[in-house]
Amino acid sequence: MAPPITVSPPFRTARLEDAALLAQCVNYAGDGMPLYLWSKSAGDGESGWDVGVRRAQRTEGAFSYTNAVVIERDGAAAGCLIGYALASTPAPIGPDMPAMFRPLQELENLAPDTWYINVLAVAPPHRGAGLGGRMLALAENFARALGLRGTSLIVSDGNPGALRLYLRSGYGEAARRPIVKEDWRHDGDAWLLLTKPV
Repeated sequence: MAPPITVSPPFRTARLEDAALLAQCVNYAGDGMPLYLWSKSAGDGESGWDVGVRRAQRTEGAFSYTNAVVIERDGAAAGCLIGYALASTPAPIGPDMPAMFRPLQELENLAPDTWYINVLAVAPPHRGAGLGGRMLALAENFARALGLRGTSLIVSDGNPGALRLYLRSGYGEAARRPIVKEDWRHDGDAWLLLTKPV
């Protein structure tokens, strides 16, 4: 599931050694939920971050360095974009899907034929430099290259900075679902599906 078009600086395809950055970006984009879940599955002597990095090092699955694009700033990896094309007909949600994931999958299923931005995050030292907007534009180029109708993403209403970026970039709310938190501490109440035609 490599990027659908060749990328050029400041973008590059991710490498194995980017796994720690990718884990951090996934956690930023997921408002801390990934680390919460990784920590629950960590083995003896292993931290949640160890689990996240190990998953980023895989060569298969959606969260793999082979599917990620890194943006660089001042010679350093500063953030990443991970996404994929959603099918015209979404797969049904099975009864065994964990409750925390169900609202996210329900929203994703409402955006067929779009390029779904699963992860878009910039490391804190590099924020405010326009990198998020540049990655959104790249995602829209991916959608066009694949002949899709637009792009889509899910954001928490408890992440006002990201929400401002997306709305300013032309995204609109298409649907929302309540957040299932279990023991995860988070300020938001709802996941928002945002879409943008291309």
